[in-house]
Amino acid sequence: MIENLLLGLSTAFTPMNLLWCFIGVLLGTIIGLLPGMGSSTGVAILIPLTLTVEPVTALIMLAGIYYGAQYGGTITSVLLSTPGEAATVVTTLDGYQMARRGRAGAALAIAAIGSFFAAIVSLLLLAGLAPPFAELALRFGPQENLAVMVLALVTMVAFSGQSRTRAAAMATVGVLLACVGVDAGTGEARYTFGNINLLSGIPYIEVVIGLFAVGEVLHQIRVGMAKPIRAGFRDLMIRRQDVRDSAGAIGRGSLLGFALGCLPGAGTTLASFIAYGVEKRVSKNSKQFGRGAIQGVAAPESANNAAANANFIPTLTLGIPGGATTAVLLGALTVYGLQPGPLLFAEEPDLVWGLLVSFFIGNVILLVLNLPLAPVFAQLLRIPYGYLYPIILFTSFVGAYAIDNNFFSVWVVFVFGVIGYGMKRFDLPMAPLVVGVVVGALFEKALVQTSAIEDGNLLMIFTRPIAVTILALAVLLMIGPALMRRARALLGPTRPREDREDEETHV
Repeated sequence: MIENLLLGLSTAFTPMNLLWCFIGVLLGTIIGLLPGMGSSTGVAILIPLTLTVEPVTALIMLAGIYYGAQYGGTITSVLLSTPGEAATVVTTLDGYQMARRGRAGAALAIAAIGSFFAAIVSLLLLAGLAPPFAELALRFGPQENLAVMVLALVTMVAFSGQSRTRAAAMATVGVLLACVGVDAGTGEARYTFGNINLLSGIPYIEVVIGLFAVGEVLHQIRVGMAKPIRAGFRDLMIRRQDVRDSAGAIGRGSLLGFALGCLPGAGTTLASFIAYGVEKRVSKNSKQFGRGAIQGVAAPESANNAAANANFIPTLTLGIPGGATTAVLLGALTVYGLQPGPLLFAEEPDLVWGLLVSFFIGNVILLVLNLPLAPVFAQLLRIPYGYLYPIILFTSFVGAYAIDNNFFSVWVVFVFGVIGYGMKRFDLPMAPLVVGVVVGALFEKALVQTSAIEDGNLLMIFTRPIAVTILALAVLLMIGPALMRRARALLGPTRPREDREDEETHV
């Protein structure tokens, strides 16, 4: 491992590669700031610009765009409640609330710190565990993928707070929305009502932009224009206590994100949602989640960065994309005349390890650029919202149109903006609906494949040890809290710590 890392360092630390890594990270941050653009679109657009440089240099730049876009999406998620990247949707839940409390700088800073730590952890795990993880990923078939999708849905419902019924209802609505399009089993159009734009399903990014960005603007207009944030510059800086409070969340998010990122097709979005749900369950500050808990920013940001790096394990070792962006990068490898697969590590070690080490370099650049600038970015909240809201709406609709150059995307954003306004009006949780939309199509695909393999007998999934383990974890997440309450009742009538703290605060 040390020899491989030294080889990667010698490859990545050349003036040309460092320059292109900086360019990639900077472009990625800008791309992430644009709603609807996304890292996969940015990488696809800029591939032609890299054809004149060496393959390792081109890949370092494109990878920089990948994880730079993650942080760019975080900036808009925190400041404007407008996710620029799919993986930063969950950051909106607490990051935007922190911004409304005058703590936007701290939210952006902890996101940069968490991403940097996740990069270090994922690089070390990549160097030492890539072959074993690739072998484990090979054992994941449709049955295991089906179990993972069940776990994702259960996690979001289980960690949604007190109103599990509402969360389950919203997750169900999301899954039903994912059914629009072509039937995975028969190939026939379903719920499209003759509209060819719906054959590929309801577009996910447009749904997210509508729910979070347009819905938030409409909600704020109804309740009255909020006053601009007037927090002092010192209040926008991150504190030592913030770092201490977030340390556990960053560590757990990094490990969980890496594990999920190794799964083919899992991507970074699922990792960020599950990391948020897990952190909400284990945190002593769980009641503050959704109201501006800094752990609610640290955990998903660390998870999506670790997952972004881990996505390269199935991509490079198996030739199977870990997510949408790595699918584009997989095509770039073939354009450069390279064949992804197990032999790539043996035949092109300088390229592989130079690329992996560049993850660390790129995240150092991100940290150096964005940590000092976090309070500066937060100054955007000083702009009166009467000027800011039209900018948000304009960028949201333009970004939606730019995805497919189609006005249908604009209508989707408008419709789901109205839906998002209604959900805020009646206090319905958005996160389960978004997870349902994301997981629904993957769930149906895995369900159809499992049914075909097992001749319609879905009970055969219980003969797969990995699938059974994942399903057992899902069941434990649902019944675990009830069992713990029963155990506390049997042990004796003790009041929860939260009640004691509330009483002491009142006194």
